[in-house]
Amino acid sequence: MTQRSNLQKNENNIFETERLIIRLISLHDTQLVFDLYNMPKFIEFIGNRHITNLEAAENYIENKFFPQIDRLGYGNYTIILKEGTIKIGAVGIFEREGLDVADIGFSVLEEFEGKGLMYEAAHKIKEVVMQNFGLKTISAITTKDNFSSQKLIQKLDLKFKNFITLPNEDKELMYFESE
Repeated sequence: MTQRSNLQKNENNIFETERLIIRLISLHDTQLVFDLYNMPKFIEFIGNRHITNLEAAENYIENKFFPQIDRLGYGNYTIILKEGTIKIGAVGIFEREGLDVADIGFSVLEEFEGKGLMYEAAHKIKEVVMQNFGLKTISAITTKDNFSSQKLIQKLDLKFKNFITLPNEDKELMYFESE
C-alpha cells in the first residue's frame, strides 16, 4: 500500500446531512469499493470493473480516484450512515472521457436502497462541488433500463438531453444535464 497525503483531514472535504457523513474516498474504503463493484446491479448497470480482490480495489482507488482528487480537489466520496457509522455507498463528481461536463455518479449497497439516502448524498455533493469548485453544470449518464438511477437523476434537477455512446463503449446511454 502506498502512502499519500490524507486529504480527508481537511475539514472542507467532510460534509454532513441529516443522516450521513460524506468524505473523500481513502484507502480505508477498499472493502466498500470491492463490495459495491461486485454487486450484480453495479455490474449490470455500470459495468464490470474487474475488482476481483481487495488489492484490485485498492489499486482502483489509487489509480482512478486519487489522480482526479489530487488534480481538482473533488472526486469520489464515501457515504457513511451516522447511525452506526456504517459505510453504505459512494457518490462523486467525475471528469469522464467523452463528456464535456462533469458527471455525477453514485452506488449504494443493496440493503440501503430505497431509503432516500442516495438522493441526500448526491444532492449534497452536487451542491458542494458546484458552489466550492465553480462548476456551472453537472451531467449524469445511465442505462436505459436503470429506472431507479433515472428517477434519482431527475430528482437532482437534471434533464434528459439525448442518447450518447462513450468512447470505447458500445452501450447507448441516456445523458442528463443540469440547466
